[in-house]
Amino acid sequence: MTSSPPGRPPRADAVRNRARVLAAAEAVFAARGASASTEEVAREAGVGIGTVFRHFPTKESLLEAVLAALLERLAAEARGLLDADDPGAAFFGFLARVVGRAAAERAVSEALAWAGGDAGEAAGRAAPGLASELGALLRRAQEAGAVRADVEPAQVTALLAGLSYAAGRAGAGDDVLRIVFDGLRPDAARGTGPQGRPRRA
Repeated sequence: MTSSPPGRPPRADAVRNRARVLAAAEAVFAARGASASTEEVAREAGVGIGTVFRHFPTKESLLEAVLAALLERLAAEARGLLDADDPGAAFFGFLARVVGRAAAERAVSEALAWAGGDAGEAAGRAAPGLASELGALLRRAQEAGAVRADVEPAQVTALLAGLSYAAGRAGAGDDVLRIVFDGLRPDAARGTGPQGRPRRA
């Protein structure tokens, strides 16, 4: 966390540098995994290594912040879809995008574990916000008749975790998403693609 005198907000340049370091760390660890170093992150961010350590004293703290930021970004994205004209397309499209980013999240989680951190603990601080927004997306999709009424938020979360794991480990693609998404839809709405659009013959 950026240090500043008590009662005084961080300087604008410090806030910008922290954001640059987080973005660079996500890209570097997604590409190189646990073998990536904080020096590589500093080079990618265009800052000195001292700047990285001022914000994140350890590699573990950096990775925890990257994972939390990733989940917070997903929560904000879900929140932005709550007023979408097509709740079903918004819900299924969001799930598909989360699964599509699974490889990057897995790389960060594995790097954090290698550095001695706890991905579950780091994610736990940001996950409630994501779960809340995902539940709201689900309710809107159900009210629109795009998702079965008996589907619970916890079930969607479990499916999303499984799909993300499969995508990160085995490269699960649109065909797998279509099968799972069809299981979430009412009978009359089945046979559409991962983004809620009809499948091509």
